[in-house]
Amino acid sequence: MKAPEFQLIGAHAVARVLHGRHEDVMELVAQTYRLHGDGRTTNPDSYFLRFPERPDARIIALPARIADEDEVAGIKWIASFPGNHEHGGLPRASAVVILNDMATGFPLACIEGSAISANRTAASAALAARLLHSDTAPDAVAVIGSGPIARQVVEYLRQSGWRPGRFRVHDLVPARAEAFRDELGALGVNAEAVTTSAEDAVRGAGLVVLATTAAEPWLADPGLLTPDQTVLNVSLRDLAVPVILAAQNVLDDVEHCMKANTSPHLAEQATGGRDFVAGTVSDLIEGRIAPDPTRPRIFSPFGLGVLDLALARFIHHEAGRLGLAVAADDFFGLGTGASAP
Repeated sequence: MKAPEFQLIGAHAVARVLHGRHEDVMELVAQTYRLHGDGRTTNPDSYFLRFPERPDARIIALPARIADEDEVAGIKWIASFPGNHEHGGLPRASAVVILNDMATGFPLACIEGSAISANRTAASAALAARLLHSDTAPDAVAVIGSGPIARQVVEYLRQSGWRPGRFRVHDLVPARAEAFRDELGALGVNAEAVTTSAEDAVRGAGLVVLATTAAEPWLADPGLLTPDQTVLNVSLRDLAVPVILAAQNVLDDVEHCMKANTSPHLAEQATGGRDFVAGTVSDLIEGRIAPDPTRPRIFSPFGLGVLDLALARFIHHEAGRLGLAVAADDFFGLGTGASAP
């Protein structure tokens, strides 16, 4: 048995593969949720590497396996170093995804992972918005946070047919919200920067996107949300327990979300149970649950490694087909045509 060829797929190749493929990525994410709901994936807990001298920094490992007709295993290794913004202007997040061949266990590819992470997160959020909220042309969509994830979610919403009257953008740094507003305006999108408060941006918006770096809840008034609203709780820690308990809650994976003091985890600790959870996104896809029109709806995605794996596998296939993958010749030192030991 021979070791597979090991390939490198960088950011430019990933961008070429993903360009204009928003609907394809959303369908891929939906199919992966179906597989996950059917028990055809393995998705262990994420592993956090932290640094006592740098408490704001971390590196996370997300191992996973997909057991379908093209089974694959792999891992995303993603770093978050917020200080990068102040030291050289580097992005906060960087990542790689390693794919492993299930016949030999050998790595197949190393793929730039920050775009994979952002795209799977945004596609998951846009898919949940489609499943939970029938009105794709509300008066307003509120976007709280104006970083790369917020931008990617907005792009997926736009590309999947959302046409709100306006996007309301809020950020703790008003200049960032104004810059995002200007970017959307340059695309012909009606947007405003709400510099007063996040609550002012949220109030009355049909869809609310939470994409902040908040470490603990700040949105505490359950009366702020109405049954006409759906919340994409992408950053997981913005919502206080009373807000969670007043809503219909849909998670990507219950066990994963009930960790690390996420808003659902805090609600579980406060109530001693999980009765406030309606189900998962795979339950929505398969029709086992339906959106509740009598309450606000909240989608809380912890972020599953199987989504990174599925998208990385797709990129690996497409990059190979398009001639964008770079072979790392004899990476394993076995010699041309040599058999694995």
